[in-house]
Amino acid sequence: MVELLVVNSGSSSLKLALFRLVGEEVQLVQRGGADGIGGPHARFASQVDALHQAVSAMSSHRPLAPTAIGHRVVHGGPHLRSHQRITPDVEHALERALHFAPLHIPNALALVRASAEMFPGATQLACFDTAFHASMPEVAARLPLPARYFDDGVRRYGFHGLSCESLVRRLGTALPARAIFAHLGNGSSVTAVRDGGSIDTSMGLTPTGGMLTSTRTGDLDPGVLLYLLREGSLDADALETLVNRASGLAGLANGETDMRALLEREGRGDHAAQLAIEAYCTAARKLIGGYAALLGGVDLLVFTGGIGEHAPLIRARILAGLGFLGLAEGSAAVRVMPSEEEEQIAHDCAALLAYA
Repeated sequence: MVELLVVNSGSSSLKLALFRLVGEEVQLVQRGGADGIGGPHARFASQVDALHQAVSAMSSHRPLAPTAIGHRVVHGGPHLRSHQRITPDVEHALERALHFAPLHIPNALALVRASAEMFPGATQLACFDTAFHASMPEVAARLPLPARYFDDGVRRYGFHGLSCESLVRRLGTALPARAIFAHLGNGSSVTAVRDGGSIDTSMGLTPTGGMLTSTRTGDLDPGVLLYLLREGSLDADALETLVNRASGLAGLANGETDMRALLEREGRGDHAAQLAIEAYCTAARKLIGGYAALLGGVDLLVFTGGIGEHAPLIRARILAGLGFLGLAEGSAAVRVMPSEEEEQIAHDCAALLAYA
């Protein structure tokens, strides 16, 4: 019997889950976690601080002594594209890939090292959000830049891969040949899935690409970035803060990122909230329609993520105009499923440990 602690780091939260691995069976034992990390009003100063607090809280019920620890790692750069055991070489590869995800990889490394200090005997494993999209064809992965940049790792990686893996695993034989997964939450992306594999996805080199999210711009005309650098007196760090932390819904709605609050404001006639919601729904609708064309039709659309699962008004507005594809709320072609990332990490780690 193996006990596995899953560490799922998000932009402002940390989710923990303890699983028992018995043969090929994965059994949930306990959940924990922390919200409100980073920012001026955060409850926790860092992901590591949140990890210590969450582990302490979970240990009050029963002592934690995991055999292995599975980490969600958002980005592994060009050389880490499959789930694997964390070795010194893997840590060094993550350090070399910092510039691919400067907001995510430092947190991942800090959590790996803090976990090793807390549980020195545990095997540490990395599950990459980019791994599911490694199957994308070159036409999807390649960006229209000179080849030398592609050779240096500048390509479309895609994210929310563990969420997509989870949907594929749970749908099993009920997954049709042509599916679209819309993971809508604090970060949002849409993925085209053919025969269980990713053939295109909206996020690109980083999670900043694709559709607008709570605080990220999504895709922009590159000329906008050049203008901001030249005329807006922004350096690279200020530009990164703008496109990752002060844009998207927040940029359109005067700092508001919570979809429930935006819907309430819209109901009171707030134009900024209405614009933000419409821009969000339109971006998702355009991606779904485009991927339906890429797939030659769509047999199943799955909504997942916090907004995808819990905001029926947003789902309905995204689906408006997609009836010609047979997509409508309540139809057999549209499903709502939770994103079980921690369970998926546990399954992936169980597979790794079986072949260790």
